[in-house]
Amino acid sequence: MTYDLRLNKMIYVSDKAKEKVEQLRRDADLGDDYFLRVSVVGGGCSGLSYKLDFDNESQPKDQTFEDQGVKLVTDLKSFLYLCDTTLDFSDGLNGKGFHFSNPNASRSCGCGESFAV
Repeated sequence: MTYDLRLNKMIYVSDKAKEKVEQLRRDADLGDDYFLRVSVVGGGCSGLSYKLDFDNESQPKDQTFEDQGVKLVTDLKSFLYLCDTTLDFSDGLNGKGFHFSNPNASRSCGCGESFAV
């Protein structure tokens, strides 16, 4: 018997994040076999930090999602922190880069790169 740990949970991608991911993939000349690996690692001023990389090798127990045509892959441990999170991109005056809108975070640092649960 297989148990679905996702329980219909997702990781979402905003329109701006989709555009930036596609641009970065083109700039790096990466093929369609590359996906965006999203993970949570220890560190940062709030205890946990987000990590984004392009990857083309799946690992056992990876959780795979697709939103807005962007394939996202995360390990199971990270997904427990990331379920129902939206990846966004900002190019405004308050900071440029990817950021996460994470409903699981009890607090996050001022720079938005780390969080706590």
